[in-house]
Amino acid sequence: MTDFKDYFSSGSDRYQQYRPTYPLSLFKWLQTRAGKKSTVWECGAGTGQATTQLAQVFKTVIATDASQEQLSQAPDLENVNYVATPAEAFSAATESIDLIVVAQAIHWFDHDRFFALVETVLKPGGFIAVWGYQFIKTDTAIDQLIMKFHTDLLGPFWPKERKLLNDGYNGITFPYPAHETPPFKMEAEWSFEHLIGYLNTWSAVKQYEKAKGQNPIELVINDFANAWGDPKQVKTVSWPLILYLGQKPIAAE
Repeated sequence: MTDFKDYFSSGSDRYQQYRPTYPLSLFKWLQTRAGKKSTVWECGAGTGQATTQLAQVFKTVIATDASQEQLSQAPDLENVNYVATPAEAFSAATESIDLIVVAQAIHWFDHDRFFALVETVLKPGGFIAVWGYQFIKTDTAIDQLIMKFHTDLLGPFWPKERKLLNDGYNGITFPYPAHETPPFKMEAEWSFEHLIGYLNTWSAVKQYEKAKGQNPIELVINDFANAWGDPKQVKTVSWPLILYLGQKPIAAE
């Protein structure tokens, strides 16, 4: 069994409401690589942040997550099959998957076990796409406050796996050479309320609250409010994506 550390089930509805969505252009670009009729395995699907777009551009999607509570918040889509299982324990026929997608989740996996499974279930010539995002960008004083909140106040409460994401996934040895990829980013128009809702989905916020009995956002919310200004004002926020695309070799005959 995989030692599943569940940092997100307790706030699954909030996660679905406040987490940003990925650009459709990313999924259309993946379609040009893998083909529209592909069978896609999405690992660590959570509440379906990537699932909806995958279902729009690919024929069949198998979305898995170790948390049944997270999956229960995901959209009910005709061509998506949801399976509650850790990524490392997923069961599929050998060489049956055209594209494997991991969005904002690879840092939680047992990489040796997961990549061994990738090698088994991915078709020769098939692709694995892994991406993540780090810090929100508003091009205002909010950005520095978020960095300070993340590092100074929450630093000890981040799970150790988060460091892999903070380091841009450079500490992960991926199974296949990386393909060159275009830049992608998420963008949204958010109110102050949405920003605070998003910060409340951070795993370190939950761990701080569990340890100290207080939501750490309460300690900084006035600073954030002053930097934001009118709470009803909508600001453009963005996150550049870290993206890896690899392709399983086709064996020479």
